[in-house]
Amino acid sequence: MLEAAIRVADRGGVEAITMRRVARELGVEAMSLYHHVPNKDAILDGVVDVVFAAIELPRAGGDDWRDAIRAKASSARAVLLQHSWALGLMDSRRNPGPATLRHHDAVLGVLRKAGFTLPMAAHAISLIDSYIGGFVLQEANLPVMTPDDVEEVAGGILDHLPADELPYLREMIVDHALQPGYDYTSEFGYGLDLILDALEARRRQNGNTAT
Repeated sequence: MLEAAIRVADRGGVEAITMRRVARELGVEAMSLYHHVPNKDAILDGVVDVVFAAIELPRAGGDDWRDAIRAKASSARAVLLQHSWALGLMDSRRNPGPATLRHHDAVLGVLRKAGFTLPMAAHAISLIDSYIGGFVLQEANLPVMTPDDVEEVAGGILDHLPADELPYLREMIVDHALQPGYDYTSEFGYGLDLILDALEARRRQNGNTAT
């Protein structure tokens, strides 16, 4: 049932998840779903848990906590790109399932074992999750996902720029975006490394040590 609900959402967004549409996806009557779930909210809680279950759990105890969080972030990005409708839903549910709870506990475990205080761990999780969600949202809507896309869109903008105006935008397009090898998707890793390095610097500044 939950997999059917996810297929419905992948095609039409979270608002498409209704008892009737999920039942149609399964080839049954809507009333039959009530033998398994009490209402639509239970389905929404369930699909969020399925999405969390698909994200790789970070493993504590490695040489560098950043490697564990980096792997988790990359996995979350890949999963959420497949199910971008889940972005707003994941933070709105009040009844987290077992996979959701395991996910949060695993992330906290990596940070606490690396020496983060509880407040710092809370700051880190909020920052990292906001970055992942924001980047995925941008990625899902930007029309520049491949080098060919970048060339087409940036080149079109360049063609309409006034010759002697907006010099910094022109410089960015000509000397960066349109250069061979530029790949917008690499921005995710670059930005994530900036965040993780800044958190590590703050962790050291606070005098924390791994436990």
